[in-house]
Amino acid sequence: MNNSAQYKVRVTKDHLVFSAAHFITFNGNICERLHGHNWRVAAELSGPLDENCYVFDFIALRDRLQKTVDSLDHRVLLPMKHHMIEVSEIDEEVQATFEKRRWVFPKEDCILLPIENTTAELIAHWIGLQLMPVIGSNASSQLELLQIEVEENFGQWAICQLAIPQN
Repeated sequence: MNNSAQYKVRVTKDHLVFSAAHFITFNGNICERLHGHNWRVAAELSGPLDENCYVFDFIALRDRLQKTVDSLDHRVLLPMKHHMIEVSEIDEEVQATFEKRRWVFPKEDCILLPIENTTAELIAHWIGLQLMPVIGSNASSQLELLQIEVEENFGQWAICQLAIPQN
């Protein structure tokens, strides 16, 4: 076997999409209006071949990614670590405030993400972290890199690469 070969597996499917609303802030105190996207997601793993002569089980990666994508579908994405957006849960509602603006949503329609801003880049990072338990569950795994891609709009992809800790 060629020891210089590098291997990757990549999963992207028509059903690895979610529709969700968000708003981001940028340049200090500029805050977008609430709006939605049909986000598309892809995942790629890099590493050597295992005893089965593959990098990772496509089906396991697809299924875990689908579960994560489904959790975001038809939701309002709100950042919990933003320094200017305050998000609080009050009874069956979620309230978000930014300066003099205020939004109130049914709690069941929201997903509160432990990120600073709901940019495609940080959503990709969060999705990657959701995949880590299934990726790292194999103690003999020598996977090296996880790449998550999130398409916010046609042709506009954010990419996050996460090194996979070795056991």
